[in-house]
Amino acid sequence: MKQDKNLFHFYFVFRVQFIVFQERICYCYVCQKNKQKVVKPMKKWMKAGFAAVAVLLAACGANTTKTQETTVSVSEAQANWDKIVESGVVKVSTAGTLYPQSFHKDNNELTGYDVEIMKEVAKRLNLKVEFTEMGVDGMLTALDSGMTDIANYSIEEGAKNFDAYLHTTPHKYSFTSMVVRGSDNSGIHSWADVKGKKAAGAASTNYMKIAKKLGAELVVYDNVTNDVYMSDLVNGRTDVIINDYYLQSIAVAFAKDKYDIKINEGVYANPYSSSFSISLNNTVLRDKFNEAMDAMKKDGTLKKISEKFFAGQDVTEPKEFKTEKIDISDVD
Repeated sequence: MKQDKNLFHFYFVFRVQFIVFQERICYCYVCQKNKQKVVKPMKKWMKAGFAAVAVLLAACGANTTKTQETTVSVSEAQANWDKIVESGVVKVSTAGTLYPQSFHKDNNELTGYDVEIMKEVAKRLNLKVEFTEMGVDGMLTALDSGMTDIANYSIEEGAKNFDAYLHTTPHKYSFTSMVVRGSDNSGIHSWADVKGKKAAGAASTNYMKIAKKLGAELVVYDNVTNDVYMSDLVNGRTDVIINDYYLQSIAVAFAKDKYDIKINEGVYANPYSSSFSISLNNTVLRDKFNEAMDAMKKDGTLKKISEKFFAGQDVTEPKEFKTEKIDISDVD
C-alpha cells in the first residue's frame, strides 16, 4: 500500500498516463531509477482519487473555454467599435415618416426627436450619422445583416425578441392610446370595443399586436405619413389607430383642423419606455452611446430636444396615468 501511495504521488511530480491494458485500468509512470516505463493495475482507492482529479481538470477546462468565449466577445465588440471610429460614421435606420420623431421638414431635411438625439450623440462621439430610411419591419433585418449599426426601433421589455438585441438608455417614456373619428368615436369607448374594428398600423409593431389580441381586423401600412393614416380613418377605410400617446397628441393637434379626429381620452394601456436597438456584438457602441445619453440628460440637452418636438412636454421622465394592461406576450 505504501509503495502504491508513493506512485500516486508521482502523478503530480512526473508524467503519468492512464491506459487500458487487457481491459483493466492501469497507471503508467516513468521510473526515475532506471528510466523505464512501468505499467501497473490501478487499485480501487487510486481509481477514486484519479477520478476526482479528472473531474477537477474537466471543470477547469470548462472555465477556460467560457473565459475564452467572453474574451472573444469583448474583442469582437471592441473591433466593431474601432471600425466605426475609423470610418467616422455610425449608420442608423429610421422611418423618416413618423412625426415628430423622424420626419422631413419642408426643405426635405430629416429631423425629429429621435433623429436629433442621434445627431447629438454622434457629435459627442466625434462621429457623423448616416441615416437610412425604411419601414420598421426592415430595421432589425438591417441590423442583423450589418447594414446598420443602430435601429431607430424600440423593442419593449417582455417581447419575444427583446433579449436578441442590446438596448440603449431610454429616451422616451409613454403609454399606448388610440385615435378615433371625432363624429362617432368610431364606436369605441373601451379597449374591449376594438374587437371587430379595422385597426391601422405598421406590421410587426406592438400596437398592431394589441389590435390583434383584441380581435381587430388589421389594416397594414408600409411606412406612410400621418396624413394617410388620418385620411383613411375619417373616410372609414379604418376605424382606429393604436399607437404612442405623445405621438398621437402631436399628430392630432397638427391635423385636427383638416380631419375630424381625436384621441380617445382615458382609454390608455401598457406604459413603456423607448430606446434604440443595437446588435449583441456591439456592446462597446452601446456603452459609448449610453455615456453620451446620460451626459445629455444631466446637462438638460435631452429635455430641450423633447420640449422642441413634443410641444413643450418632457417625455424623458415617466408620468402617472391610469392605464390597462394588455398582455401580448403570446401574439406573433
